[in-house]
Amino acid sequence: EVVTLSLLMYPVLRSLALQLHAAVTGGYVSGTHSIAFINCLNEQIAKDIARAIMDKKLAAYVTILPKSSALYFWKGELEESTEILLLVKTRTSKIGELSNYVRSIHPFEIPEIISLPIDQGNPLYLKWVEENVPRD
Repeated sequence: EVVTLSLLMYPVLRSLALQLHAAVTGGYVSGTHSIAFINCLNEQIAKDIARAIMDKKLAAYVTILPKSSALYFWKGELEESTEILLLVKTRTSKIGELSNYVRSIHPFEIPEIISLPIDQGNPLYLKWVEENVPRD
């Protein structure tokens, strides 16, 4: 029972330790923020999803990249299409909620929603991201 409680508390304790470290040192804790990649069929869908993400305050910034070519396997066949890519800057703690929400509104059966933690960056920009995405 104690082991289970310890394992359940680990993410909370780690998060508190990282926040304390950042507060004391004034430095950025690697991985506090993430960038999510979301593919969209066309520009209108991309804009609609980007606006919905922003309206829900699930990101501080969404970049809509222009049309690009894509190759992928779908149901055993090699497919080729065009897509618009969203780059979503947010708190890492919001990635689960962001993914669930996008899946609920995205027209694709299996939309690409992947994320990478931000290792380092402009401290002022990262602070701005934090200020514009509410905590959990």
